[in-house]
Amino acid sequence: MLDAATKRRIDTARDILVGKVPDPKSQVEQITIALIYKFMDDMDAESEELGGERKFFAGEFARFGWPRLVRSGLGGHEILNLYAEAITRMPENPGVPSLFREIFKNAYLPYRDPETLRAFLKVIDEFEYDHSERLGDAFEYLLSVLGSQGDAGQFRTPRHIIDFMVALVDPKKDETVLDPACGTAGFLISSYKHICSANTDKEGNSTLTPDEKGKLAANFKGYDISPDMVRLSLVNMYLHGFVDPRIFEYDTLTSEDRWNEFADVVLANPPFMSPKGGIRPHNRFSVQSKRSEVLFVDYMAEHLTPSGRAAIIVPEGIIFQSQKAHKSLRKMLVEHYLVAVISLPAGVFQPYSGVKTSILLLDKALAKRTDSIAFFKVQNDGYGLGAQRRPIDKNDLPRVQKEIGVYLDRLRTGQSMPTVHVAESKTEYRTNASAAMPGLIAGKEKIAAGGEYNLNGERYRGDRVRMKTKWPIIELGETVEILDSMRRPITKHDRRPGPYPYYGATGVVDYVDGYLFDEPLVLVGEDGAKWGPGEQSAYAVEGKFWVNNHAHVLRPKRERLSDRFLIEIINFMDLRLYITGVTVPKLNQAKLKNIQIPLPPLEIQQEIVAEIEGYQRVIDGARAVIDNYRPQIVIDPEWPMVEIGDSRFFHIESGGTPKSNVEEYWNGEIPWITLVDLPATDCITEIKSTRRTISEIGLKKSAAKLIPQNSVIASTRATIGRIGINQIPLATNQGFKNIIVKDPDRAVPKYIALALTKLVPIMENQATGGTFKEISKSRFSELQIPLPSLETQQAIVTEIEAEQALVAANRELVERMEGKIKTAIGRVWGDYKADLTEGK
Repeated sequence: MLDAATKRRIDTARDILVGKVPDPKSQVEQITIALIYKFMDDMDAESEELGGERKFFAGEFARFGWPRLVRSGLGGHEILNLYAEAITRMPENPGVPSLFREIFKNAYLPYRDPETLRAFLKVIDEFEYDHSERLGDAFEYLLSVLGSQGDAGQFRTPRHIIDFMVALVDPKKDETVLDPACGTAGFLISSYKHICSANTDKEGNSTLTPDEKGKLAANFKGYDISPDMVRLSLVNMYLHGFVDPRIFEYDTLTSEDRWNEFADVVLANPPFMSPKGGIRPHNRFSVQSKRSEVLFVDYMAEHLTPSGRAAIIVPEGIIFQSQKAHKSLRKMLVEHYLVAVISLPAGVFQPYSGVKTSILLLDKALAKRTDSIAFFKVQNDGYGLGAQRRPIDKNDLPRVQKEIGVYLDRLRTGQSMPTVHVAESKTEYRTNASAAMPGLIAGKEKIAAGGEYNLNGERYRGDRVRMKTKWPIIELGETVEILDSMRRPITKHDRRPGPYPYYGATGVVDYVDGYLFDEPLVLVGEDGAKWGPGEQSAYAVEGKFWVNNHAHVLRPKRERLSDRFLIEIINFMDLRLYITGVTVPKLNQAKLKNIQIPLPPLEIQQEIVAEIEGYQRVIDGARAVIDNYRPQIVIDPEWPMVEIGDSRFFHIESGGTPKSNVEEYWNGEIPWITLVDLPATDCITEIKSTRRTISEIGLKKSAAKLIPQNSVIASTRATIGRIGINQIPLATNQGFKNIIVKDPDRAVPKYIALALTKLVPIMENQATGGTFKEISKSRFSELQIPLPSLETQQAIVTEIEAEQALVAANRELVERMEGKIKTAIGRVWGDYKADLTEGK
């Protein structure tokens, strides 16, 4: 467990570097290199104490010994030059093993400030190398600062999710473990710890023999395409006791060199996104695709030994997308590999991505012995699903792990399942609580029907007759009249502007003359609506209106069913379960009638609706605050006005785009902004990462410029007036003008950004051009902003930040009240709530 002193040292080292090395990944690399440098000297010192000789800092490299850097009395620039030369030349050192050569390959000192280096080395000097678990945990903590890895679609997997997946596949001491997209080796480290923990006696002492420990270390292998990730993986493994870690720089998808190497256990969170144009894989994959997520899953399945197992994080596209490659992959998995699918909540990768993911659990041997697949859902993983990911009390992972364990044990022993879904039956039999397995099991024949092989478990809940709710379950057709025969599509030619709304699947289409209906009714989208759980598919209408043929028209039997209760029930459900058609999916009238809902007494419905309406009033009030808030700067006429282009205070840089067809210009280390990285918002966006990156040569060969941290980034082309502050050095495309503050004692970047928001209407008015209007650099430079004293600027920023915190609190209030609405309607379903709602 990480101790407070070690954590403090790591935080201090990062704090020292942040002014000169703002990029978190570069900070990690600099700390990694310095730690290994220090540890090599520690090992030399230990060797001398035991009567041996130095090997790392011997011969001509003796002058680079650690004590010379921190205790010799050298001047600042002498230390800087010595250290910079040492880390650059270390790969040439004959006493350094190949592992350390890999770590120091391409190492360099990215700054030339001797005082920063001296303070940094002083902190590193406090670390001591002793192969302890504490040091390994310290390095894992250091790696935790790595979040999104840019355009490759890689995201750091949370430690508790890694441990959960490892527990599911349960690697053994004599099995080989592979991660073909290993990042910083988190899955390999967790697997190693799992095996060590499983092989202890009652006192906690290891029962592994020295020979078993030696063989165990050789059983772990990782690949990664990024040399930076390989370097970090090597250090991580080394600090966890792997003297010769087997981490390889390897392109899993395009190289065939290791195609014939298999593993008993595969664990991975492969990249979700593919480069523009896709991957160019070799031809040995079973599934033909250029999508990285498809190819990675294919690779991992095909590289399992006959008794091999795997747990793989995949994006939702793998689960249900209808492209040929996705369907072919799912078909292969269902027929030969897949035993379970675990749905994860959408916020697991916050704050880096809100992408919805699932875990595919593969077992090559068990898959051949069963004709069904199990589906489980994690709604809470012990952390809030917002950007901060704060710990919460709700955690489904232990329960789901137990349920999956019961399921797998029953498969292995040939026992009957406690939960059975019979494809021909309308009944889903659910287990009692003592069976510890409330997951859904669907037959492979049912999953294969129609050729989609859809892996969304909700799809296989059939007609749901038996659910754990105390209210009777009825079909919607019993409690509503469907008035679809009265709908009337109106052609554009026939439409005449008028006062009456014309409704379609997603709301008002137009206002026209005349009307078909003149009473309160409920509309449910037939197509074009967002059918997922929690989406608004149903809504109330009243007065005089038309309806086209893209929305079903329902008149509830109001002696039994409240309009608002019906709307809340339908919007709570996942209507994707009832749609038909692939090219043009629809919710047809027959399926609509068959939708089953719980039906409490009317007075209970009214109580629930009254509760929901109370929450809704709070939501409406909070949204009014959010929608109407605009940051205001009250300008004192005494304040001096300055031009944005005033060279005393600012420097304006434009951007550029490297040639898209030159591969070496892209996917480098320099974040590169496009408009998608700067969303439309009333607040100033703090830019911490970008979706795409360019290389050093791409920067040099284009009009792009490296913009220093804490500059004002403003979109000035096509979409004009999106404004942000960059928290990292970056480049932009040509759609931006970037204000670099030259004198921080005269201008606060966030104040400049706020002042610039007031000029957006002027910018839009002065923009010229055809399809894409743009404000020129000269006109942009002539824009004037008030520039009061530094203290006044900071006071304005502080006040507005306080206001924006209140607006953010209202956003959180909206989320909480929306959650209470879901809970209120979810109580009607009883235990079925967990089957209908997505974890968000």
